[in-house]
Amino acid sequence: MITEAQVRNIVNALEDPFLHKKLAETGGLEEVSIKEEKNHVSVKIAIAQTGTPEQLQLQMRIVNSLKEAGVETVGIRFKELSDEAMAKFRGADAVGKDESLLSPNSETTFLAIASGKGGVGKSTVSVNLAVSLARLGKKVGLVDADIYGFSVPDMMGITTRPVVRGEKIFPVDRFGVKVISMGFFVDDNAPVIWRGPMLGKMLNNFFSEVEWGDLDYLLLDLPPGTGDVALDVHTMLPHCKEVIVSTPHPTAAFVAARAGAMALQTDHEVVGVIENMAYFESKTTGEKEYIFGRGGGDKLADELRTEVLGRLPLQQPDWNEEDFAPSVYAEDHPLGTIYQEIAKKLDGKISSN
Repeated sequence: MITEAQVRNIVNALEDPFLHKKLAETGGLEEVSIKEEKNHVSVKIAIAQTGTPEQLQLQMRIVNSLKEAGVETVGIRFKELSDEAMAKFRGADAVGKDESLLSPNSETTFLAIASGKGGVGKSTVSVNLAVSLARLGKKVGLVDADIYGFSVPDMMGITTRPVVRGEKIFPVDRFGVKVISMGFFVDDNAPVIWRGPMLGKMLNNFFSEVEWGDLDYLLLDLPPGTGDVALDVHTMLPHCKEVIVSTPHPTAAFVAARAGAMALQTDHEVVGVIENMAYFESKTTGEKEYIFGRGGGDKLADELRTEVLGRLPLQQPDWNEEDFAPSVYAEDHPLGTIYQEIAKKLDGKISSN
């Protein structure tokens, strides 16, 4: 069984994420409790700021470090360092100097694209919305957070992989969008067989170990539903905004409402609904056929107290063999024009907040 001294050595070697000093220096490890019969360790930690993504990262490091040492379960309570303790560290290394993507000082808008179920075109919407925002002159990144069902690299026609320099991963730039995906890190479309904690660690790496540079928007193509990855995003990014994608079919809209409800319950702002596959328009007659019914997007928007940002018909992109991207619509394509209108509406709505 692990001893208190061993616990203190392990935890004190970790850094306060804001002060960038070891917990041994800050006095951040305040209490240690060990229940030998359950192989359980509880610790009380004081850090510069609580309720932040950085706190979550530290929590994961503490849990992983103690479990590697043989502990079965770990309990952690966080509190903020006292004003007296903080006064010792004010200056060059004081809190507020962290300019990382996840820091409270970051000016990047996180925008999650979510759906209640698969097959509604969420990834297609994510890709084209990211490209459309880039066409507006915005600095845009895109995280393919659907770690089990990654598809963004293929949809965007990406054939290269990220470059690693030092300890940083540099994302692939395509159509003015910086892209990172699990698809870059597996070979030959191999399946990803991971449990929840491993997914969270990979997602955290996408935020903290990728050199994104200055971004106006970072879009996240979430897996459908309300599972582990979606929950991790809600925890890591407390100020994320969300767009919910659904078809007009009543059942799809009903299921999508769960994803929207999860966003509202975790204080994410649902900024709008996009109704995909809204209709099919005949090239011959111009007649519209509402294959999946009508009204689902409006009903979903009413339930989530938001608006329908746009309706996208069923149409195929024009493929260019020289610059192949099977799911990206050209700017002058009818759907490309609709995506551009949605991007303008979305940017205006977010900028005015």
